[in-house]
Formats: sequence, structure tokens, C-alpha cells
Amino acid sequence: MKFTAEQIAGILEGEVVGNPMAEVFRLSKIEEGAEGSLTFLSNPKYLNFIYSTKASVTIVNETFEPESPLTTTLIKVKDAYAAFSKLLEFYNQVKLNKSGIEQPSFLSQSVKYGDNLYLGSFSYVGQNVVLGENVKIYPNCFVGDNVIIGDNVILFAGAKIYSETEIGNNCTIHSGAIIGADGFGFAPNPDGTYTKIPQIGNVIIEDNVDIGSCTTIDRATMGSTIIRKGVKLDNQIQIAHNVEIGENTVIAAQTGVAGSTKIGQNGMIGGQVGISGHLTIGNNVRIQAQSGVGRNIKDDEILQGSPTFGYNDFSKSYVHFKNLPKIVAEIEELKKQILNQKNGYNG
Repeated sequence: MKFTAEQIAGILEGEVVGNPMAEVFRLSKIEEGAEGSLTFLSNPKYLNFIYSTKASVTIVNETFEPESPLTTTLIKVKDAYAAFSKLLEFYNQVKLNKSGIEQPSFLSQSVKYGDNLYLGSFSYVGQNVVLGENVKIYPNCFVGDNVIIGDNVILFAGAKIYSETEIGNNCTIHSGAIIGADGFGFAPNPDGTYTKIPQIGNVIIEDNVDIGSCTTIDRATMGSTIIRKGVKLDNQIQIAHNVEIGENTVIAAQTGVAGSTKIGQNGMIGGQVGISGHLTIGNNVRIQAQSGVGRNIKDDEILQGSPTFGYNDFSKSYVHFKNLPKIVAEIEELKKQILNQKNGYNG
């Protein structure tokens, strides 16, 4: 899809300096600009590249005045960085604005769906599913029976949504994510074997949630596993049965949260964090990467370590961790000196 400098300037409310009919069909960094590409300049660190870039169109701040001849057409705006971000969002909307039902795919006769549905090839939508407006289901997706999906939801290729799951508005589920698989529930038997405990609950995902690729969210044993509004989950995260994650909490990749733990609002949890089950994590909590959490956490705590303790205490202690061999040697030397003094020696 091609756009002219004039069309882009119209979207950004900017001024064209150069050829208004210059066409672009891809985005690039300014130092890697090529003919047909659109780039931007906002950081003075990259100023020199504007005189050598081969990008057809460059977005710049309205205060920019070139000191040498340019080959690129300029679009002057108040804030080049903000304008380019706006353009990326627009570009993404255009790129993702697919509609129609591709074949082969399966859409149950009992499904109810709103306007502008896109259903990609080899996707399956089961019985009694309700889909809102502008839902985009990419190829090879599975949507089980009795699922409810709100407006403006995207399921990227290969996402699997098990039965009874509820998804709110403006959510994005990335490729390979699995929502609503059975929780890990098994009862031990006297002979050492295990009996599976039926997982009859569901998963509820509220509005404005992002779920990364290959992240898994298990259905509740009873009741619901709940992901509240505005939560952002990175790739390859495991959320176990009956977990609740509070509004606007963000969790980085490879974190695991065990069953029935409740995480508060506005938390920030780093990568590879392990959180035990049946805990309560407060609001505004910060947990550093690779920490292990095995106790309840109060509001506003900042934690690191495995097991975790206060971040400031961890930082102070780490100075000593690094010097432990030296400290041990010094202690041994002091012990020798004390022993020698007791035995009547000096030096």
C-alpha cells in the first residue's frame, strides 16, 4: 500500500517541504532509509543522517532548518516522535483491517457476530459463540463453545481459546497463546498414582488486555481465573487456575504464577519471576527479574532475590555477596590472630 507525502501530511496535520507526490510504501530507520521508505528525525544524535538518507519522506520537527541540500521530502510537524508514533498506529490499523470469512474455515450456525468480522483460513469457531464488532481471528485459530468476545479484539494466528472463556473489548491475543486450558489439579492416591480433578471454571479477560505469544492462562477449578482491565502479559508466561491479576499490572516474559494467587493493581513484575500459590500480592508492587516469591506482599513493596526480600536490603547485601571469599579469608586471619594471642604469641 502506497501513500504520498501529501496524504501523510494530512493525517499528521503537517507541512510538506519538497515533493508532495513523493510515494512511500514502507517504514525505516533514518540511517537505513531507502527509496520508497518513510522515516523520522527527532533525536539530534541522528541529525547527520538526514543529509545522507535515501528515504523518500522524512518527518521532522517544525523548528528544523537544513544546513545543506536534502534529497528527502520533509513533513514538518510539532513533535516528530509523537507524529511518527501516531503514523505507526494508523499504519497498523490499516494493515490489520481485514474482513470477511476465508475458506476453508468453520463457523457454527449458532454463532452471533458483529460487523467487520475477519475469520482466517483453517480457523474454527464453536457452538453458541458471541463475537463483537471488528473482531479479527487470524488463520489456524480455535474458539471453543460458549466463548464471548467483545469488540475490537484480535486473535493472531494459532491462538486457542477454550470453551466458556470471556474476553472484553480492545484485547489482543498473540500467536500461540492458550486461554482456558485445564488447571493443574490432581489428587494423590494411596498407591502413588494421581486422579485428575475436573476443572469446571473459566477464564475472564477484561478490557484492554494484551497477552503475548505462547502465554498460557488456565481455567479455574471452580469460579474464574481473572485478568483485570489494562493488564499486559509478555510472551511465555504461565498463569495458573484461579489466579487474579489486578488492573494495569504488567508482567514480563517467562514468569509463572501458581494457583489461587491474587495480584493487585499497577504492579510491575520482571522476567523469570516465580510466584507461589495461594498468596496475596498488594498494589503497586515491584518485583525484580528472577525473583522467587513465597510469602504475601504488602502494597508498594519493591523486592528482589530468591526468596525475595526488600530491594534496598538486597542491593546492600549484594556488595557483601560479591566479597564473601575475601570476607571469609579476613575472618579466618582474625581467628588465627586471636588464637595466637591466646597462646601467648605476637605477630
